[in-house]
Amino acid sequence: MAGFGGIAAVGKSIESVLNAGYAVQEPVPGSNTKSRLVRTEDLDPPAPSVTRPGLSLLLYRVDFTKALRPAWAVTSAADGNVHLPLDLHYLLTAWGDNAEDEHRVIGRSMQILEELGGLTGPQLQVGGDWSVAESVQLYLEDMPTDDLMRTFDSLRCEFRLSIPYLARVVVVSTRGGSPDGDVLTSIRGARPGVGP
Repeated sequence: MAGFGGIAAVGKSIESVLNAGYAVQEPVPGSNTKSRLVRTEDLDPPAPSVTRPGLSLLLYRVDFTKALRPAWAVTSAADGNVHLPLDLHYLLTAWGDNAEDEHRVIGRSMQILEELGGLTGPQLQVGGDWSVAESVQLYLEDMPTDDLMRTFDSLRCEFRLSIPYLARVVVVSTRGGSPDGDVLTSIRGARPGVGP
C-alpha cells in the first residue's frame, strides 16, 4: 500500500526500467534512446521537449479500480486507514527522425514492458512509501481507436504513433489510523473559543 507519492513513483519506475532496457539493447542502432515522463505541455508544438529517438510517458488518466474498491473499503473499516485502489493510464508515444526509428522504439518498449510484466521490489522508485511485498502490474490497454484519437484531439500536438498502457493496482493509503476513530474536521465560520 503506497502513500500519495506512489502515483509519481510508478511513472518514474516505468521510465527507469525502459531506459535500463534501452541500455541493454538500443532500439535505434548508434543512438541513445531515452524514455521520459512528460506533462501535456511538454508535447506542445512547434518543438516538443522530447529527445529523439525517444519515448514519452504521459499519465493521461487516473481512475479507481472498480472491481477492487469494495474489498479495500472493508480493509479500511477494519484497520482505520483509507485505501484507494487506482489504475494509472499511460500513453507511450514514440519520437524519431523517421518512421522506422519510431517503430523500433515502440517495438523495443513493448518488448521490455511485456517481458517485465510488472514492477516490484527495487524496480519501484523510492518516494512511493511502498509496503514490502507491493507490486504494480503493467498491461497493454485495450483502448478503442476512437478513444485514442479523442485523447489526441484534446492535446495540441498532432496524432503520433502511441500505445496505451495500464498500471494496476496502485493502492494509495494512509497509515496509522487513530484507534479512537478521530476524524479530521473543519467547521466553517467557527471562531476559536466561541461555541456553536
